[in-house]
Amino acid sequence: MPPRKPRATPRRSHAERPLPALQFSQPLPYGAVLRGTGVQFVVYSHSATGVRVLLYDAVTDTEPAEVIALDPATDRWGDIWSILVPGVAPGQLYHFQADGPFAPEVGQRFDGRARLVDPYARALAGGFLVAADGTLVPPKSVVIDDTFDWQGDRHLKRPLADTVIYELHVRGFTASPSSGVAHPGTYLGVIEKIPYLKSLGVTAVELMPVHEFPSTAIPPLEGRGNYWGYDPIAFFAPHRGYAAGTEPGCQVREFKEMVRALHAAGIEVILDVVFNHTAEGNEIGPTLSFKGLENRVYYMLADGGSRYRNYSGCGNTVNGNHPIVRELIFLCLRHWVHDYHVDGFRFDLASILSRDRNGDILPNPPIVELITEDPLLADTKIIAEAWDAAGAYQVGSFATLRWAEWNGKYRDDVRRYWRGDHAQTGHLATRLAGSSDLYAGNSRQPYHSINFVTSHDGFTLGDLVAYREKHNEANGEGNRDGDNNNFSDNYGVEGPTTDAGIVAVRARQVRNLLATLLLSQGVPMLVAGDEIERSQGGNNNAWCQDTPVSWFDWSLVEANADLLRFVREIIRFRLGNPTLRRRTFLRGAAEAGGALPDVEWFSADGGPVDWGAVGASLTCFFAAAVEPAAAKPEPAAGIPRHVLILLHAGSEPRSFRLPQAPHVAALPWRLFLDTREPSPFDVHGEALGPLVEAGATFELPPHALVCLVADPLAAGPPLLGSPSGEAVSST
Repeated sequence: MPPRKPRATPRRSHAERPLPALQFSQPLPYGAVLRGTGVQFVVYSHSATGVRVLLYDAVTDTEPAEVIALDPATDRWGDIWSILVPGVAPGQLYHFQADGPFAPEVGQRFDGRARLVDPYARALAGGFLVAADGTLVPPKSVVIDDTFDWQGDRHLKRPLADTVIYELHVRGFTASPSSGVAHPGTYLGVIEKIPYLKSLGVTAVELMPVHEFPSTAIPPLEGRGNYWGYDPIAFFAPHRGYAAGTEPGCQVREFKEMVRALHAAGIEVILDVVFNHTAEGNEIGPTLSFKGLENRVYYMLADGGSRYRNYSGCGNTVNGNHPIVRELIFLCLRHWVHDYHVDGFRFDLASILSRDRNGDILPNPPIVELITEDPLLADTKIIAEAWDAAGAYQVGSFATLRWAEWNGKYRDDVRRYWRGDHAQTGHLATRLAGSSDLYAGNSRQPYHSINFVTSHDGFTLGDLVAYREKHNEANGEGNRDGDNNNFSDNYGVEGPTTDAGIVAVRARQVRNLLATLLLSQGVPMLVAGDEIERSQGGNNNAWCQDTPVSWFDWSLVEANADLLRFVREIIRFRLGNPTLRRRTFLRGAAEAGGALPDVEWFSADGGPVDWGAVGASLTCFFAAAVEPAAAKPEPAAGIPRHVLILLHAGSEPRSFRLPQAPHVAALPWRLFLDTREPSPFDVHGEALGPLVEAGATFELPPHALVCLVADPLAAGPPLLGSPSGEAVSST
């Protein structure tokens, strides 16, 4: 960032003065806009009677060096207050301040003393301070020059169907001393770990919130730190806490450097955005920005305006379908796409975007339609968390084909199947095949389902098979927080154990869950650390744990190298086999019309499935993908191969026979992965495992999965690189 230029006019200590006449230029865009001779400060307020710009010299200052009052007669056009201040340069620190009615009973909460973060601030600097008179001083907005050498970088535009998402926390990914990076816990730290991401094979990182949020308790309020970041105060600004530098605004440059480096490695960047609430909380929360500018517009209110509707579970709810707020969200998304080159968004508690200002669900929400149709967002990935904290659950019905969704039903059904719950096999089959029950309507396809078994919210994968109950005591809420419905098990002992039998079952279950996720139709999402069995000690709600509880433990990369190899090989296989990345829904035998069905289900004895009698065992056959060209927006990478998956979630051993259907039995099957076996025999690189005899049987212990692969073009000699050239019959 260029050094700040000296101001052309002398400063006055906390003095108000009008600027010379005719300083007004363009009323838009909002925020602090460089105009050559200075900076145009632009802010919206319908009800304010006076607006001021407060300029500061240092991030530690509690009092402004200069206060500039806007004249309602000359500096207000409609409800937009705007003034050009000469001599201001990039790096300048500022707040807004607004006078107006304080009448909470009708939703007005103006406070002429409050220092307000610019809703369109491009960056914040410093922390929360308290002035001598007790006024809360939030982080200061920073004037930013967005100039950056992108070196020709553009969006990667990878088809969603060909995507493997990796959800990570920017700080937590490298905060641990075990990371060995030069800049731990930062955007630059992520850059240092790009070789790891490439070796894993993921194609996109989904970053937990990076827009500005208070990472520590807001004085003088009591509270804990907000590690996850789901508490925004400035939607346009990258979080200052993830910067390696210290100069105001350096996070803007460092974030862009991270995106540019990830793109150079072929990895897209998806942002987890939180347009459902803010850090201002409810009626007893602080006034930081929106409350002090136009509370009745920015938030959904109740009881005449005296209370905040709370569909977010965080005290307030952003009024996303009000035209002013809709414009802010729309411009914010464009800002991240154009100025930061991000490739997509995951919308936290997206069902709130479907609510009107009274909280009612709208059939065609204006903000959702605006995002759907925006031409600048046309190449981006748009993903909804299609529920909220007040009971709305829209998985499968959130919006149109433009939107993909976190498939919460996939998570629950896969967990329940592998735990051995009763009558879950049919549900598992539906999820493996792409969740047509949810997405086959409205021209949606399997890739509209974002499949996941774990996410940041809940147990890690390792904890899912080690704990029956949550253990959130460290969060300070008496273990009352966090979800009680985890569909988890400990297989005999709660938490860590040295019992070899339990350890073996847990290891199989981790591999079963990972293999199911990566072999399913739809788009898989992994959580950072699941590939090395990271644990949070049973904490399933670590939102406030900026500690080793939440951090990626890089020592596990070596300690659990066998599991890491297992995941890498399946990701590589998935991305090399379009059979697992279908662009259209599978038809099955009933719809094949005499042709080879693209999916078929068999019982453990190799015969047809009786869905009314099926137990905990199932065989899935995915035929090699041969789709019409019109169904594929871009050529699918890799060579189509047949896939056969034997799944057994029962508590007793089960014998599986290869399917007897001629079109399956005649194929030259090779073993790809086998969760019964220890490494390196649990997965065979390039799917070059041993040949399998026709009519072979497999003896599966409780909780096991076997996957076989066949090349439809050849049934000749053993493929180069197979461990032996011999066929296998049962193990």
